[in-house]
Amino acid sequence: MVKDQACIIGIGQTDYCRKPGSGMTQLGIQLKAAAAAIADAGLKGKDIDGIMPFPNLGHAESFAANLGCENLRYASIIHMGGAAPVASLQAAAAAVTTGMANHVLIPAGWNGYSGARVKQTVSLDTASLPGGEIARDFYLPFGLTVPPHWYSLIARRHMHEFGTTAEQLGCIALAMRKHAQLNENAVMCGKPMTLEDYLASPMLADPYRIFDCCIETDGAAAVVVTTVERARDLDKKPVIIMGAAAGQPYPADEITNRADIFKTGLTIAAPEAFGAAGVTPADADFAMIYDCFTFEVLQQIEEAGFCKRGEGGAFVEGGRIELGGELPINTHGGLLSEAHVLGMNHIVEATLQLRGDAGERQIAGAEIGVVTGWGDFGDGSIAILGN
Repeated sequence: MVKDQACIIGIGQTDYCRKPGSGMTQLGIQLKAAAAAIADAGLKGKDIDGIMPFPNLGHAESFAANLGCENLRYASIIHMGGAAPVASLQAAAAAVTTGMANHVLIPAGWNGYSGARVKQTVSLDTASLPGGEIARDFYLPFGLTVPPHWYSLIARRHMHEFGTTAEQLGCIALAMRKHAQLNENAVMCGKPMTLEDYLASPMLADPYRIFDCCIETDGAAAVVVTTVERARDLDKKPVIIMGAAAGQPYPADEITNRADIFKTGLTIAAPEAFGAAGVTPADADFAMIYDCFTFEVLQQIEEAGFCKRGEGGAFVEGGRIELGGELPINTHGGLLSEAHVLGMNHIVEATLQLRGDAGERQIAGAEIGVVTGWGDFGDGSIAILGN
């Protein structure tokens, strides 16, 4: 991709909630976030000529009709599960810098609590997964029916090989919960947690306790991407897409037969993104890491190059990933404590930090931030953002 030529110019998000639910349709809640992002950019619906919906959660035609996008000329969907929003940044940057579109909207959101839950969609529609046949024929019959079951295999292997401990996974859960106390829109705001609380929580899929797992929520978020040159005509401070990349593990359609079970899409994408941006992981002021589960944060820290493989457990100890630490991670609370809106809220939070608009949780002098995505059986994406 072309370095420093595209930027995020608008962000929007809804309230995040569990009970009693959003009260809106799945399209409606995404439209609310999309309209907020377009307004934040200082644009009108008619200015949007590119739309990249989240896979299986909407069609570009529906967004265009409801938002008044009269000149839609670019639409695409990245089929990488939770890695899709960040991977869409890469594609949107390419679209606006090559002239395929001027302003690309990327929405994502769902009624993840009051609507169909993940355990229902996965078990009832295995075709929604890239490894659908393998999941149907080999995973589900033997009890591996939902993501905590699949990913716990990798986490347990890491604990076996490198001595990673439950307390170290707890450091990740606690950091996210601590950050959520500074975010009124976080579902877990007002609900602090101790390490004792974490260790006493019920075991769901060894080594995953309930507090190792992200929260199912209703909500949506969206961003608008344009060129840096075009952003000069708008009032909002642009956040530059310095580099971005996406990748898939091999084989991408299942986990257990990989020669290297720790090698994910991010292992491939991270060097490409940092190389394109012309920076290293050590240059990042913060990171927003797709935290579907605690160990997936630790694994991405390693595979993105913030530390060597096997050293992630020590890396997250001692408040190092908390605000005030060496690498603050998920300052909004992440999927573990703010809301699970498919990772789009990580991009929103990174943008707020780089604009200097993060309020009590603002990182002083933040100039470079990293956002990752994780999807399906380990698809990975990463964007290096700057101001």
